[in-house]
Amino acid sequence: MDRKEDIKNAVEVMRKGGVILYPTDTVWGIGCDATNEEAVAKVYKIKQRDDSKALICLVDSDARLQRYVRNVPNVAWDIFDLATKPTTIILDGAVNLAPNLIAEDGSIAMRITQEEFSKDLCYRFQKAIVSTSANISGQPAAQNFQDIAPELLEAVDYVCYSRRQEKKPHTPSSIIKLTENGEVTVIRK
Repeated sequence: MDRKEDIKNAVEVMRKGGVILYPTDTVWGIGCDATNEEAVAKVYKIKQRDDSKALICLVDSDARLQRYVRNVPNVAWDIFDLATKPTTIILDGAVNLAPNLIAEDGSIAMRITQEEFSKDLCYRFQKAIVSTSANISGQPAAQNFQDIAPELLEAVDYVCYSRRQEKKPHTPSSIIKLTENGEVTVIRK
């Protein structure tokens, strides 16, 4: 299956409220439509994760990010531009997302992906996509396809074919929290 068809299938599944496993700019991820509350609930259930722990969202562009955050501080753009590895920023003022995806304080963790497959997937889907590591909560993240637990493969609605053969080290993104008043906190390097 070629990448274009793989992305088309994944987008179809997410549009119907389904959950996918897909390669990202970091580790393999469990994803769904970030605006669909029922799909987000499925992701929490698959991960066996408490829904008080927020999930990361991937977008393909600055413009798309601005649809989901009321006011993106200028320093966020600087961090995205200067980052040497995939960087997730937790931003205040989340909007237009599933309520069970937004943290209690109204923030959301967002990342603009530069990796070819996940960027194209986000572009074709035209919405933010949930991107949480492909693992049961508390277990190690799946760096490559062969690291994904069989119960996860069975629990999702679609497993992407792209990059399944890859066998190289991948690490989760850096996570930085930015508040509207300018406070910066490094959550994960």
